[in-house]
Amino acid sequence: MDWGRTKTIFILIFLALDLFLVYQIIEKRTTAELEYMTESTIEEQLEADEITYGNLPKELERESYITAKRKKFISSDLMKLKNQTISFISDDWIISKLTKPIALPDRNIEAFLVEFLKENVISGNSYMYWGWDKKANKLLFFQTYRERPLFFNEYAMISMQLNKANEIISYEQKMMVDIKEIEEEGSNQEIIPPLKAIEILYNKDYLTSSGHITKVELGYYKNVPISEDVQIFVPTWHVVLDNEMDYFVNAIDGQIFQLIQSGVGENGFAF
Repeated sequence: MDWGRTKTIFILIFLALDLFLVYQIIEKRTTAELEYMTESTIEEQLEADEITYGNLPKELERESYITAKRKKFISSDLMKLKNQTISFISDDWIISKLTKPIALPDRNIEAFLVEFLKENVISGNSYMYWGWDKKANKLLFFQTYRERPLFFNEYAMISMQLNKANEIISYEQKMMVDIKEIEEEGSNQEIIPPLKAIEILYNKDYLTSSGHITKVELGYYKNVPISEDVQIFVPTWHVVLDNEMDYFVNAIDGQIFQLIQSGVGENGFAF
């Protein structure tokens, strides 16, 4: 018997066995880690990645789609507007040039703008401030329904032009009317909670490690137009990361609509 050869065979067998056992250990450890990741909650996963968030909106069980029509401005709409000259770009689009530039205050700009809209714009109290496009030096406002914004809808916005001294010199306006919830069967649906919207973004790798979610709010995003004048809006979660990136998640089916740099849309302002 060739003991040297036999010894070599046994060594190779034991080496193969050792490698198999090591593989089994690694596989079990990997499986355990994957099971832990699967079983861990989204809160635990966010904490592990040092992604933080503040108080989330109260969870709502059900919300409805809404419809709205484009407003056709008429001359009588403009009669109450003072110290400005109004022109029609089209029947649903007006532009106003102020008689005198209005300076923005150094502080509490948003509160000032709220009052400016109420006093100088048609249905100005139905719009909310969105952001300041520094490049174009324009302020953008979204129309609201039940104090919730209609996100980036070209027919529900105000674009306010500033001069080099940051004074308001003009604005353009489009508006939706007859905004109401759809009452047909199936239009009132269960919506995902705000934390689920965050989880969807996290699972798609949109949330960076050590990031902070600075805002979560419910609004509406255009779904499909019924006709040239009528649109349908779906309840939508707006999630802001680090005051820099805005994400919009369909609150019914979890679809991500678009990602934008704060203050400006995909193609800049609509006007």
